[in-house]
Amino acid sequence: FSDEEWQRVAEGYNTLGRLAAEKGMQVCLHHHMGTGIQTTAEIDKFMSLVDERVFLLFDTGHAYVGDGDVMGLLEATIDRIKHVHFKDVRPEKMEESKAAERSFLDSFLAGMFTVPGDGTIDFTVPYKFLVDHGYSEWILVEAEQDPAIANPLEYARKARTYLEGTLFKA
Repeated sequence: FSDEEWQRVAEGYNTLGRLAAEKGMQVCLHHHMGTGIQTTAEIDKFMSLVDERVFLLFDTGHAYVGDGDVMGLLEATIDRIKHVHFKDVRPEKMEESKAAERSFLDSFLAGMFTVPGDGTIDFTVPYKFLVDHGYSEWILVEAEQDPAIANPLEYARKARTYLEGTLFKA
C-alpha cells in the first residue's frame, strides 16, 4: 500500500472498531495470504496505525506462509489477539505454490494447507504461549483443503487425534 492507502485502511478499521464497540462487539483483522496484509511487517504496520478497538485474528497457517515467523508474530501481537486459527502447512506444497505464483484459492486447492498435525507447524509452542499469556478466547481448527480430495470428516478426526494427543494431554 501507499502511505495514503495505509491511512485509508486504518481509518476504515478504526471506524469499524468504534461502531462495533458501541454494539458490544470487536473487530479483528484476519491477516491472510493474497491480501495486502499478510507478512509480519505488514501486520506490524497495520497494528501501529489502528486504535485500541481494532484487534487481530492470529492465523498460524497464514503466518507461516506470510514469512515463516509464526512465533515472532504471535509474541509481537499477543495483547491484541482476540481470535486464533490453527491451520497447518505442507511446506513442499507451499514451495510449489510460490514457484507457480498460485493464488490463495489455487494454493489451497493444491493442498498447501491442512489440519494441525498433518503439516510442518509444531502447535505445542504457540498453544503453550497462548495459555501462558492467559488467552481464553476461541481457537478454531482449519484445513482450507479441497473436500473432494481431503475428506473433511477424516481430517477433522486427524486434527482431533493430534490435538488430544499432543496439546491436551493431562
